[in-house]
Amino acid sequence: MKKLIVFASVLAMMSCKEEPSLQKYFVKSGEKKEFLSVDVSSSILNINETKLSESEKKALKSFEKVNILAFKKDDKNNAQYTQEVKEVKEILKDTTFQPLIKLNGVGHNASIMLVGDEKEIDELVLFGNQKDLGFTVIRVLGNDMKPEDAMEFFSILQKSNLDMEQLKPILNFVNKK
Repeated sequence: MKKLIVFASVLAMMSCKEEPSLQKYFVKSGEKKEFLSVDVSSSILNINETKLSESEKKALKSFEKVNILAFKKDDKNNAQYTQEVKEVKEILKDTTFQPLIKLNGVGHNASIMLVGDEKEIDELVLFGNQKDLGFTVIRVLGNDMKPEDAMEFFSILQKSNLDMEQLKPILNFVNKK
């Protein structure tokens, strides 16, 4: 009986192994004062759907929300910034994230990745960092998103009347000294 209990305990501990994930990183980091975490619903677009084409309506329905996590760097948190960027990059190395675009420059870089495949996208992830400002990770979550929906979404953005009230936390965070 003791062997069975020990075996069950070991099995339970092995199954509870916590693998890092972007979602867990968002939750953990959103509680820290150096971070800003914002969830933005598709309602931010404040768009008159009657003025959209059928393909634009379909694309709009495929987008559920956007999660934004930003780290603002200052003179006092350089070591933390370095550690946090390293942690995000380590998470994004997972094969779940398929790279689409990588941009590198002096002191800054950005990448766009997707979770899913070329037929159906579960999530778009944008990661950008600039050594003197900080970094941002953006998760665009959807339901039955198709690559063509992403392109349609950009045309929808041009027709939108953004609800700036939902963006106030981001603007305040960026402008905070």
